[in-house]
Amino acid sequence: MPDQQSELSLQRITLTMVLLNAFTTPLMLSSVNVALPSIATDLSMNAVSLSWIPMAYLMASAMFVLTFGRIADMVGRKRIFLIGTSSVIVTSLIAAFAVSGTMLITARFLQGMSAAMMYATQVAIVASVFPPAKRGRAIGLTVSTIYLGLTIGPLIGGYVIDNFGWRASFMVHIPLAVIVLVMGLFFVKGEWSADERGSFDLFGALLYIFSILLICISVSYLPSTLSLILLTASLLGFFFFFLFERVHKHPMFDVTLFFTNRVFLFSCLASLIIYTATFANVVQVSLYLQYLKGMSAVSAGMVMMCQPLTMAIFSPIAGRLSDKIEPRYLASAGMLVSCIGLLLLSELQIESDLNYLIAALVTTGFGFSLFSSPNVSAIMGSIEKRAYGSANGVVATMRIFGQMTSMVLVTLIFALTIGPVEIEPANYDELAKAIRLTFTIAAILCLPGLYFSVARGKLRVTST
Repeated sequence: MPDQQSELSLQRITLTMVLLNAFTTPLMLSSVNVALPSIATDLSMNAVSLSWIPMAYLMASAMFVLTFGRIADMVGRKRIFLIGTSSVIVTSLIAAFAVSGTMLITARFLQGMSAAMMYATQVAIVASVFPPAKRGRAIGLTVSTIYLGLTIGPLIGGYVIDNFGWRASFMVHIPLAVIVLVMGLFFVKGEWSADERGSFDLFGALLYIFSILLICISVSYLPSTLSLILLTASLLGFFFFFLFERVHKHPMFDVTLFFTNRVFLFSCLASLIIYTATFANVVQVSLYLQYLKGMSAVSAGMVMMCQPLTMAIFSPIAGRLSDKIEPRYLASAGMLVSCIGLLLLSELQIESDLNYLIAALVTTGFGFSLFSSPNVSAIMGSIEKRAYGSANGVVATMRIFGQMTSMVLVTLIFALTIGPVEIEPANYDELAKAIRLTFTIAAILCLPGLYFSVARGKLRVTST
């Protein structure tokens, strides 16, 4: 009985630590998204360079999350989690005191690199502590808390921006991050790592990091010949990464899962697609409301919170259901509903009623909440426990790479329709067209995502 009580106590305190962290990072991210128009004015940034503020963060996260997932399996998931938490605090302060667009984008890159440590470990920690019968519910709570942060972020961000300026949006999460750090250091006992640590695959890590970097840089030069060269080099890098990892004794990640585990592969692809389709919503809606509707940051934040609030309400329900119902059914329904919501957003006009926008955001949010928790449960339930850290790194990579691709899509469309100029009333029509085009492409992307979600097959529960 004492062992059971101590196990339950560890589960509670660990989940509390993870939930607080899951709340603080999206709180900061969504606050910053509301601040983009203010940042553009203060630092004289055009539409394309402005898109690099979220892009730099996502690029760094995508580059390093798989590496930190593997390191966490070797040296301890909690240790990497806490290093990431402390690093985010420091880099957030650097971003808050940036004096130029270049300095801010650099700080965001460092911030994303720090956040990659947390992204690579938080779900792995939950999966390490909770047994399979409770895992879906715990993951559902984690996902719900992320969306709660995304919900409150625009509102808090709008308030602090209107009253204290955009720099405060980079500091709103710091007090809670300090609490997470204290909890991890003094109250969460124990550590979790793989049974067999092995060695670190430095060559594989560098190959992966530079492949991600090249694909991001190539976007900046589209549609030039240099862009195609960089993109080709990136794809070759990924190809050789897969070849090298298949024969390495201690790979960054067991890439054979992509060839032997259909549930894992198709679930990862579905995750990549839905994040590509939906992540840029908040950035585009923020620009739409503040530029085209003339709303204040606070008012825009109140409208923007509709989608993540819907996610926060329904994600734990979906997570709990995924413990009992085959995850692919819930996730597939969520993908379909998200597609419908994006189609509604693709019809958005400058004169559209706010109730129409809110209905579209709620629809998209409901669909995403049905998809996310069951999909993560399917991925973590299809692999062995020893690979949780690396697998969570892949899950986080799919999410971040999808988010990054979403921002790449926005950046590319903005560059082609608006160009490297500041957003002003003279080009509001082009901004509206760019927003509609992006949502249309996003809705189309959901169709292959729906196929992967349906065709993944039944979840295989492996032995631990």
